[in-house]
Amino acid sequence: MRILLLGAGGQLARDLAHSLAHQTLFPRSHAELDICDRDAIDRACAELEPECIINTAAYHRVDDCENRPDLAFAVNTAAVCTLAQAAQRRGASLVHFSTDFVFDGTKGSPYTEADAPRPLSVYAFSKWAGEKMIEAYCERHWIIRTCGLYGAGGSNSKGGNFVRSILRAAQQRKPLRVVTDQIVTPTYTADLAEKISELISCEVYGVYHMTNAGECSWFEFANEVLRQSGLHADIAPVTAREYAAKAKRPPYSVLDNTRMRALGIEEFRPWQHALADFISGERRNLRSAA
Repeated sequence: MRILLLGAGGQLARDLAHSLAHQTLFPRSHAELDICDRDAIDRACAELEPECIINTAAYHRVDDCENRPDLAFAVNTAAVCTLAQAAQRRGASLVHFSTDFVFDGTKGSPYTEADAPRPLSVYAFSKWAGEKMIEAYCERHWIIRTCGLYGAGGSNSKGGNFVRSILRAAQQRKPLRVVTDQIVTPTYTADLAEKISELISCEVYGVYHMTNAGECSWFEFANEVLRQSGLHADIAPVTAREYAAKAKRPPYSVLDNTRMRALGIEEFRPWQHALADFISGERRNLRSAA
């Protein structure tokens, strides 16, 4: 399969490139192909003739989106509409990544694909609107909602993923304040990439929830990062109200991988096991900083 992989500089795209190495892959970073440039997208599709487009590009600085709704909707909605239309014209499929933030977090139990989104922030609205663009303009699509991504590639636009931020703060002996009343499922990009490789081999399109198994608060996640890494830090739990982030987050946004399991794809491993693999890969950096 000929695959155009967008956002190739990011952590998820790097793991996807590994999992999809058996395909004919055309990775393109933001610098190489801006998804907001309609003409450039059309030229790339004409030149590369992809059978599948995978979009990992997004504007996901959640709090900054509150100040830049124009940019959030340009990247997460309008550009996604462009990709959906380009895929449809070529008869290609489209894989797009959305977020647990499309829900308001009041359900109190894991969200399935059948639950109605109720976004709370500009970022969440822009991602949900992007989903609607895909559903309207591209017949052959997979919309993947996931949560709390971290991976070996880091997250350059955010200055590093959550796990590395915790490790860095501990190494620098900085005090940590971590939210204790937002419940999520941290998801390892290497695990997600493997499941995506399986999913696109099946032509069963639609919305899928895909995260590691289990749930925890961000505070519990941070403590597990410290425990597994053997590092110590001055860490204090705070409420979301005390933390006072600009954008409102759902208090409970755990996703249930209902449709994935129904398709016969094996459930993800627990998030603690995935974290252990990531921490194992970070050992050299941890030793050099000790």
